[in-house]
Amino acid sequence: MALTNTQYESIIKKYDETQMENRRILDKRREYVYSHVEGFKELEDSVVSVSLDYAKRKLGGDESALEELHALLDDLKEMKASLLKGVGLPEDYLDPIYTCPDCKDTGYIGTQKCHCFVKQITELLYDRSNIKEILNDNNFSKMSYEYYKGEDLERFKKAVGHCKSMIDNFETDKKNLMLYGTVGTGKSFLSGCVARELIEKGYSCVYYSAISLFENLADETFRHSSKDVLYNLNDYIYNCDLLIIDDLGTETTNSFVISRLFAIINERILNKKATVISTNLSLEEIRDRYGDRVFSRLVNSYTALRLSGTDIRVQKKTIA
Repeated sequence: MALTNTQYESIIKKYDETQMENRRILDKRREYVYSHVEGFKELEDSVVSVSLDYAKRKLGGDESALEELHALLDDLKEMKASLLKGVGLPEDYLDPIYTCPDCKDTGYIGTQKCHCFVKQITELLYDRSNIKEILNDNNFSKMSYEYYKGEDLERFKKAVGHCKSMIDNFETDKKNLMLYGTVGTGKSFLSGCVARELIEKGYSCVYYSAISLFENLADETFRHSSKDVLYNLNDYIYNCDLLIIDDLGTETTNSFVISRLFAIINERILNKKATVISTNLSLEEIRDRYGDRVFSRLVNSYTALRLSGTDIRVQKKTIA
């Protein structure tokens, strides 16, 4: 999902505030120098008057004016630097101040977003993802195959391959994954791995446990929240680049949940938005609980990956 206007404007506002603050600091420095460094202000004033005089000469046809001006300005620059050094200040004390010298605090280098702008987008995406803390542990750098054996290991490796393929081809192929199977076999972990990699690439990812997702939707729907609040929540869920619904089946399932789940799945399929769903339910249990319409969308539009094995959390406690 591209940044919303509000998100973009919030980042640009930060750049404006940074520029204003740096100008304020520079103005205070200049005031200090003018009042404490004798002759400095006169030199600066002479730079302006000399430039104007030589500009008139240039316009009058004097071809040597520009070269002479550059030489004189260099001399004046050296004299100002000498005055600053004389009172213990660095030569660049009155140079423009930039928090990011590469883009000069504009956010852009030419028409390309500066690395500092991309960093702010990434931080914003992490904050909006509902998964920031989770991703400290759920990422490929923490992945281990040691808790799987035999067929369980092959299934996990297959799932990892699909997750990495989804990440690598996300720009052109918005795949949907459903990770299902027994408790504690790495389904939520792999969802987090996908989210972290895509956020780092600048894509918007939104994470909800099934319980919190449907509780939020019910609150906004039945408490008669303003249309703007409900619109923002729906926009958040329907239009993010990647939606993760974790632990589907742990929520209290009723007609409202089933209808909203179908709407989310169906709308995101139509809009070619990627979704990752993890659940401890079997395929048969998914059909029994959510009905044929939901099941059909999942089977036909999602890559279903079964994970199996002994609960990793239990294994870790046993080893410890």
